[in-house]
Amino acid sequence: MDSVLQLLDELEEILDSSRAVPFSNKVSVDKEEIYDIISEIRMKLPNELKQSKWVIEERNKILIDAQREADELMKNAEDRMVRMIDDNEVTKKAYEQAAAIIDAAKKTSKEMRLGAMEYAEGVLADAENKLKELKTVVYTESIKTDDYFAQTLNVLAENIQELRLGK
Repeated sequence: MDSVLQLLDELEEILDSSRAVPFSNKVSVDKEEIYDIISEIRMKLPNELKQSKWVIEERNKILIDAQREADELMKNAEDRMVRMIDDNEVTKKAYEQAAAIIDAAKKTSKEMRLGAMEYAEGVLADAENKLKELKTVVYTESIKTDDYFAQTLNVLAENIQELRLGK
């Protein structure tokens, strides 16, 4: 995302440092240079979107790992419970311990799942906000560029008209 923002800063710097057109608030820019930067922005945006996709995939992997770990904890608790069933008092304790282990496993699984979901949601929300900002900046800059070119063309048309009238 930073590289796209840097390119937008470069566009702004070009506009700020360009020569002023006399008797107007317009500036003269190298059209090819502006188009090159816009092309670079278009090429870099898909990479930013790929990063967002990667974050989603990582979130899914974390959730799958958390579920796998919870399942393993559950299986271990069940195995332990089966081993402890050999006499009445031991069986009672085993049931109590198994229940505590299962509760702990469920709690751990839930905490891990919630943590992973919160992290992924935060990263995705951040990516969404940055893309919205970028969209606004690109849209605003393209309107400014379009207005600039339209104004420049009008000035040129006026100058041509003055030259023709002066003949």
